[in-house]
Amino acid sequence: MLEGIRVLDLTSVVFGPYCTQLLADLGAEVTKVETPGIGDPFRWSGPAPASPNMAPGFMALNRGKRSVALDLKSAADQQVMRGLLEQADVFVVNVRGKALERLGLDYEAVRQIRPDIIYVHCVGFGQDGPYADLQAYDDVIQAATGTATLLPRVDGDPRPRYLPSLIADKVAGLHAAYGALAAIVHRQRTGEGQLVEVPMFEAFSSFMLLEHLGGQTFDPPVGPAGYPRQIDPLRQPFPTADGHISIVIYTHDAWDRVFALLGAADFIAQERFNVPGGRAQHQDELYARLAELTPQMTTEELLKQCHAAQLPAQPVRDLSEVIQDPHLNATGFFRRRAHPSEGTYIEQAQPVRFGAQVRRDLAPPPNLDGDGPAIRAQFGQNGSDK
Repeated sequence: MLEGIRVLDLTSVVFGPYCTQLLADLGAEVTKVETPGIGDPFRWSGPAPASPNMAPGFMALNRGKRSVALDLKSAADQQVMRGLLEQADVFVVNVRGKALERLGLDYEAVRQIRPDIIYVHCVGFGQDGPYADLQAYDDVIQAATGTATLLPRVDGDPRPRYLPSLIADKVAGLHAAYGALAAIVHRQRTGEGQLVEVPMFEAFSSFMLLEHLGGQTFDPPVGPAGYPRQIDPLRQPFPTADGHISIVIYTHDAWDRVFALLGAADFIAQERFNVPGGRAQHQDELYARLAELTPQMTTEELLKQCHAAQLPAQPVRDLSEVIQDPHLNATGFFRRRAHPSEGTYIEQAQPVRFGAQVRRDLAPPPNLDGDGPAIRAQFGQNGSDK
């Protein structure tokens, strides 16, 4: 769907590469510029079967891209970079502003090379605020947005803790992808390129505070920060005879159904649960009672009963078991593919499906500088010029 759109990717780790991965999945031609010898640091973030710089995380974020290693302080490689910029529709970069100026790759300089460039600047903090020049990583953003204080609200352990996911990086990458797409549409309508600034701090603050601004939404506040349903200590997976299950009881009649299938219809029929707002007011008591009842069935038995009663439910799986999920495998989400240096690997499909786009196989994640010789030759350079 983005066939003919050329993306130049000067990003590393997760934030920027996730954005450009999504653009590649949609058909854009993505060229990844890496540091000679080291490449994207995420190449080294975990074990690989053959090449030490082909870590699992890098494999997941860089399919369908070309790789060229350029020393941007070298005159010869600067010439190659300029040639790539002249051809690019979108330039995605996560280098901080002052470093970009030193390299001659800030927005105003790049506009002189390609006037209608869409320049997607993936930054830690908005460039008009006091944090503009600070470094930002996922942990830092989880701390600054209050995310590290969510688990203490749930379990009572006062220690701030990170959510064990690069969630801020990935959320910011999604914002960068839709920002690039909107700018592409704008350019098609007007012919104008533009600077698109994507600050991780602001992106993740928006993401987390949609529900967790809570009572501070109003001025003066009507309650504390935090969405009560999400930080309720008792709103957790329920124990079964052989594991745990997630059951979401969100509506009034769903409470009736879940207690009926557990043989406790009389409990939910009590008057205090059937006055306006009664079930929300006594939610903790309802969750606690459910947790006492669910162990009378196995996970599979309870899952079948919930689905028959039209209750949203899924078993709690170990992280290592998700790759065996029958639904994900039936829909083609996991695919076994062959990499030229790493052998067989598991690829995760782009989850959004478009009726107008034929599914195609993207090239496997590139080895460092795997396309470098061809790219340099395109701009009149070869190994001896470096």
